[in-house]
Amino acid sequence: MTEQILPVIMAGGSGTRLWPLSRTQYPKQFLKLSPDGYTLLQATLLRLKNLNCAEPILICNEEHRFLAAEQMREIGISAKIILEPEGKNTAPAIALAALYQSECMGNQNVIMLVLAADHVITKQDQLEKSITQAIELAMSNRLVTFGIVPSHAETGYGYIEKGQKELNGFIVKRFVEKPDALTAQEYLDSKQFLWNSGMFMFKADIYLKELQQHAPNIYEKCITSIQGFKADPDLDFIRINKELFRECPSESIDYAVMEKTKDAVVVPLDANWSDVGSWSALWNIQRKDAQNNVIQGDVITVNSQHSYIYSENRLVSLLGVDNLVVIETKDAVLVANKDMVQDIKKIVEILKQQDRTEHFCHREVYRPWGKYDSIDQSERYQVKRITVKPGQKLSIQMHHHRSEHWIVVSGTAKIYKGEKSFLLTENQSTYIPLGEIHALENPGKVVLELIEVQSGSYLGEDDIVRFDDIYGRV
Repeated sequence: MTEQILPVIMAGGSGTRLWPLSRTQYPKQFLKLSPDGYTLLQATLLRLKNLNCAEPILICNEEHRFLAAEQMREIGISAKIILEPEGKNTAPAIALAALYQSECMGNQNVIMLVLAADHVITKQDQLEKSITQAIELAMSNRLVTFGIVPSHAETGYGYIEKGQKELNGFIVKRFVEKPDALTAQEYLDSKQFLWNSGMFMFKADIYLKELQQHAPNIYEKCITSIQGFKADPDLDFIRINKELFRECPSESIDYAVMEKTKDAVVVPLDANWSDVGSWSALWNIQRKDAQNNVIQGDVITVNSQHSYIYSENRLVSLLGVDNLVVIETKDAVLVANKDMVQDIKKIVEILKQQDRTEHFCHREVYRPWGKYDSIDQSERYQVKRITVKPGQKLSIQMHHHRSEHWIVVSGTAKIYKGEKSFLLTENQSTYIPLGEIHALENPGKVVLELIEVQSGSYLGEDDIVRFDDIYGRV
């Protein structure tokens, strides 16, 4: 392969069907669900290692920017990260990447390889083969989509019907919605249909031309939104105009462009692909024991089979059950029939209606400086275990409604309190009165662990007034 390609990784999904592991603040693309032990985002980036690629563009939600950056740092890969103020589906997201490349980097003819950050592909050689075949089509100004060679009559995916052969692909005859079981079997038997993978390849300028023709409202909002690309740098992140982008319609690339263009072609991909769209899909791709169970964590099974069991924090034991999904986290447990997991989103909706937080965040919450775990709480107090990475510092801040006690468990803490600063080591503590301006830093080379006891009339995370922050969160 000689032609360089620009990978565009879409990492903005919420993944509610994998609740309670996947949540709004920590969706599935950041979870270690790949068979090789990496997160889905990391596995997606590592698939590019044998290809002739430019530095990738990653598109993610603003709330996930530090999480994405840290996961890329862990595997030694850098990328330009475009932040979406809110999710607007795939057509605007891809337009932002294409516009950034053409307007800000001056390369309009670059070939973009658009990938989702939450897919699993285990046959790397077949993926590389299909990408190589797609390049010639993209060079001839075609818009390429990758169609998965179906292994069974699946009702959970959209399909693409192949038309006349063209080079190493086929002209797209039509896109079809998710079929019923009988129609899906007819598609499989005909051998003329492929699963719609949501992966694409095309020139940046060709995509923008088609978008301008078929969805001009999306094109106009995106091109005006990028005016802040150069004017508003934020650490290693690329921000866009929030107000303008919020006016952009939310639409998929399929509806906005691919179903309307006359230049859509499909390249078959037979690479053991999964979009990991449910716990049953994850069960399908994971290694199983002699009883056909997938087990992760501290689990004991007796006379139980065909199940997916995940334990994060405690011993989980199963006796005499079949075809279950059992997921244990620090603050929620799911027990479901494996054939009913597509309805997990109904549980998430109930959580939202009841104004609960379990759909939004885990008990353990990650921050750019480390993480905290809310180990106990009541109406007027909360206890957190705080972990600060070496060399990192929390923002200079104050609270209107709570005071805090800090007790160092391990490592060394540098405390900023009012006009004073001082060091605390193991078993030492300090008190932060309500209204006191303060900050916490780990000046050492080992992880800092401390216990924080909050007390007051209101303990929400929005009772933080930031005065200075090295992560740009003021």
